[in-house]
Amino acid sequence: MHAHMDHFTEHGEPPQAHAPHPGTDGYENLPQFPARFPLPFRRTIRRQELHQIVPLAETTIYAMEQRGEFPRRFALTARCVVWDLEEVEAWVDERKQASRFGDAAKPTGPDVRQRKSRPVRNASAR
Repeated sequence: MHAHMDHFTEHGEPPQAHAPHPGTDGYENLPQFPARFPLPFRRTIRRQELHQIVPLAETTIYAMEQRGEFPRRFALTARCVVWDLEEVEAWVDERKQASRFGDAAKPTGPDVRQRKSRPVRNASAR
């Protein structure tokens, strides 16, 4: 008759336990990107896919790359640059953990309160 399939999904994988609910310790400890079977090659992504994962401006990503704060792009051809997906996923996981534990990077830009034009309004003066 039918093969006994209670212990595996239709793709030959063991069944998943119920995922933890948001707000629980189990949920907070989940990785941002679930573990996958290793691919026989490194997966690369182009700019459009990078922006779906990391919604930062081009200039922000470029500046972070130059400072060594973001995975570096590399050229496949003279007109095609890509990022290593594994490096980008690891960067997102690091940022997520840093944010959760209060180690998130502080703004590195200039102090807007010291600018001469367009001064920042005092919130208490409203």
